[in-house]
Amino acid sequence: MSLDVPTAVLEAAGRGDLDDARFLAVVRDSLPYAWEVVSAAADDRAARPDAPFGEHEVPPPSEQARGQLLRALASNAIRGALERHFGVVLAFQNCHRVAAFAPAAVDSSHYREFVSPRGQVLNQSPELRDC
Repeated sequence: MSLDVPTAVLEAAGRGDLDDARFLAVVRDSLPYAWEVVSAAADDRAARPDAPFGEHEVPPPSEQARGQLLRALASNAIRGALERHFGVVLAFQNCHRVAAFAPAAVDSSHYREFVSPRGQVLNQSPELRDC
């Protein structure tokens, strides 16, 4: 009898041999909306090489999707796995604005502005206040 995927992953983690590839597969499969958002932001960055960052700004279609996005971005392990996989550094503004920066751009003025309190307040347009 074969183990189901969650059990196999838990057992691998218990043994200390949960590798990035297996963890990333769990993230992709368990957080499909978050995966889609990060992938879209990374694709946007790649498609617009002269832009300071790629982004995704479409509101989540449901509270479940919003929860996936928040879970992915709030967890250091999940966020780090996504950043390594897509080769970006993620930045997030409430409610749903996700940016993908090139790792070399983390100390740039665009990055600092995006993650600043000012950037957050300016992103909080009236339409986004109840998110």
